[in-house]
Amino acid sequence: MAYEAALKDYQKFQFSDGRWTREVYRRGSGPAVIVIHEMPGLHPHVIRFADHVAAAGMTVFCPVLFGVAGRPATHPAGALTMLAGICIRREFHVWSTDKSSPIVDWLRALARKVHAECGGKGVGAVGMCFTGGFALAMMTEPSVVAPVLSQPSLPMGKAGAPAIDASPAEIACAKKRFAEEDLSMIGLRFIGDPFVPDLRFEMLKREFGDKFEAIELDPKDAAPGPLKNPHSVLTSNLADDGPTKAAEERVIAFFRERTGAA
Repeated sequence: MAYEAALKDYQKFQFSDGRWTREVYRRGSGPAVIVIHEMPGLHPHVIRFADHVAAAGMTVFCPVLFGVAGRPATHPAGALTMLAGICIRREFHVWSTDKSSPIVDWLRALARKVHAECGGKGVGAVGMCFTGGFALAMMTEPSVVAPVLSQPSLPMGKAGAPAIDASPAEIACAKKRFAEEDLSMIGLRFIGDPFVPDLRFEMLKREFGDKFEAIELDPKDAAPGPLKNPHSVLTSNLADDGPTKAAEERVIAFFRERTGAA
């Protein structure tokens, strides 16, 4: 099936950092924003969010880290069937605390490339669900100036509840840059989401103080999605109006301000 029809307005290219090669889809003009898709892949609701970023005057880059580009999130070969395979891939650390996934090195290299091409003050980056913490770990790359953590779900398991998938050195670097460069980050989640424990957001608030803008939404405001509990703030559970739409607008405004698109 031609799932890529959902990406008909995008240009596709391959990017390699010497270790891994991945496809990337590009659309728009202006400063760069990297949209890192959630589980199970670069599905149409992620593409819809990327469309909104491009329409706001930025160049959006959508790397394909796993899954089939354009395939709906509700496809039978979706998140649950993919997770077992993802857990053992060397690019990802699913259970580890105090450690980022190796694929973040590839994302940092992509950020350097797209900033050189697109200019502006720097690059925005948003991770979602499985990739939610990647944007924080990317802050060791100087070109990244606007990290957004949407429903960050790693590390998995009870032991990871008060943690995020970033190393102490990466967290320290982010804190230093936030202070010295007057930067900040946004985190989003639905209250009661079992994949994003209260302890994780409490830790982020404690570590980053007023540099962490927490957007915590009532699940009753979510659009219906594939999971029992609302989870995907910017994609599957994004409503056309109300608090979730306001959250999306806040993220896009944050990108515009920090990257220089505004």
